[in-house]
Amino acid sequence: MAVVEFHGIKRRFIPERWVLDGVSFGVEKGEVVGLVGRNGAGKTTLIRIAMGMIAPQGGEVSLFGMDPRRYAVEVKRRVGYVSENQILPSFMKVGEVLALYEALYPQWDGDAARRMCEEYRLAPDVRIKTLSKGQARQVALLCAISHRPELLLLDEPAGGLDPAARRDFVETAIDFLSEAGSSILFSSHHMGDMERLATRLVMLHDGEVLLNDPIEALQEQFTMVVIPDGQDTRERLRGHAECLSIRERSDGVHAVLRYPTNQAALRVRESLGLEVTHATQIGLEEMFIELVGGRV
Repeated sequence: MAVVEFHGIKRRFIPERWVLDGVSFGVEKGEVVGLVGRNGAGKTTLIRIAMGMIAPQGGEVSLFGMDPRRYAVEVKRRVGYVSENQILPSFMKVGEVLALYEALYPQWDGDAARRMCEEYRLAPDVRIKTLSKGQARQVALLCAISHRPELLLLDEPAGGLDPAARRDFVETAIDFLSEAGSSILFSSHHMGDMERLATRLVMLHDGEVLLNDPIEALQEQFTMVVIPDGQDTRERLRGHAECLSIRERSDGVHAVLRYPTNQAALRVRESLGLEVTHATQIGLEEMFIELVGGRV
């Protein structure tokens, strides 16, 4: 049984457009899954559905085999959650916030919370409203992981932080929970975070799952090729099962193909009768740009 399972999730906020239109994938025990997509692609909506904060208008979601809205208390005791816009009580002191969370979670690890407070230089008697954005996010992370959740949901948790703080933030969460075999689903616009930390990447686009592949496969099994723009080049590529995107450029047609780089030119010639002038392994950031800008 997957720790998180989305099956045919549909959700919209205006009648004309589905934000999520039949999204299906799962997160297994111990997996670190990165969720990417353009602004408005539905990443936050999907994570909020997993948290039981909003209901899907179609399909089903389960956490640990349970509906997160029907079994809200049971599910939330096993989940940690941090979002970019998460607001902690500004009038409370850091120590008071941690004490509140300790009372809510019987499995709270007070020693770990104290160690992280010392590492982040968070004084217990300082009020939340006096903290910087980065410090407030660190307190939220402490609250989310100090009860050692089986699942951690991170929705752009390091958004707005400088690169060093962002990296420390995400790596702290993953390092802390990896020893316990916890599962993590996190969204981020930073492909470097995905390449370093995720074991699998799910890309949302136009309300659907565009990619759902292990990071190693994305790095090894996808290639961007350049093909001279002939009369029917784009039509042939659009009909090819392994072609994920097509973009017109001044030097020809750029296409992302599900082929290893050392085989791409031969496969294109054999299957489509087209000549490749250039083939290169594609990084995650460039792949993201190509895919969202050049759907087949």
